[in-house]
Amino acid sequence: MWACENYEMPPIIPQTGSTLSSPSSGTSLTLSVDNPEELIPFTVTAADFGMTGSVTYELEMDLAGSNFANPVSLGSSTSNIIEVMAQDLNDEVLAKGAMFDTPTEVDFRVKASISQPLSPIFGESVRLTVTPYNADVAFPVMYVPGDYQGWNPENEMTVLKSVNFDNVFEGYVHILPGGTGEFKVNETNSWDVNYGDNGADGTLDQEGENIKVTEFGTFLMKVDLDAKTYELSDPLYWGIIGSATAGGWDSETKMGFNRDENVLTITADLVEGEMKFRANQDWAFNFGGADGVLEADGANIAVSEAGNYTITLDFRTPGEVLYTMTKN
Repeated sequence: MWACENYEMPPIIPQTGSTLSSPSSGTSLTLSVDNPEELIPFTVTAADFGMTGSVTYELEMDLAGSNFANPVSLGSSTSNIIEVMAQDLNDEVLAKGAMFDTPTEVDFRVKASISQPLSPIFGESVRLTVTPYNADVAFPVMYVPGDYQGWNPENEMTVLKSVNFDNVFEGYVHILPGGTGEFKVNETNSWDVNYGDNGADGTLDQEGENIKVTEFGTFLMKVDLDAKTYELSDPLYWGIIGSATAGGWDSETKMGFNRDENVLTITADLVEGEMKFRANQDWAFNFGGADGVLEADGANIAVSEAGNYTITLDFRTPGEVLYTMTKN
């Protein structure tokens, strides 16, 4: 005979997450370039884990509507106030793709952890409007010394940047005719930690053989430092084209490379007319625009006065393509 005893389920302990009480939902924060070290207090409510222990509160943010797909931590505290430096908040909002001087909706949430074997809990998110100021975001970088720039690891211009602060670095490498096409990627502006590729298989090897390309042009490079892998796009060989240029609208005049500044450049005689930047004799790759800012398939650039010009094409700023035209 089998006997059964009543089994009582363990009690479910209710838990309450922490949320922001100040600034409250709908508040606008306008950050100031004149006060980057201002400490902004974020006040949080107490979390309840249903048991005693030391609780730590961590403030996270992401762009509104992203469901915290890639949250950024702004700091933590064991008290009910988390202080965030204005410059840090500004940098993180810009790194998420916000435009400076433009109000941007940002979601904030509080991650609460306790000194007990329990998982962290999150409170309800709060949406604020943050207006960042214009500042150069100090993105993490990887250095790309190579034959194309004199094997100089100290060149702060020839770098890849991690715009999401996630150890994934992107940028452009300009390898034009006249060199070996060899380069490496370094973690610092020295040779202390450098990577090559033994076997040319797309895997980074510390102190490995030089990475080498057999075609010339501008390459978009992506490095995943955690996975120790890299990718290179097909090369694009940029030039200027248009009625103001020597080749008219039929053929590009190729640009050279300034290895110290990491920009494509050309000094050329232009006539009154219009021009654009185009690559590989292919209209699928063209940029136009005004006031020094370029867009894919953008408007023709007017040349109102004939003369000798120095022109640059600049891919150094993440998310932007810029140009200059200076009459000599």
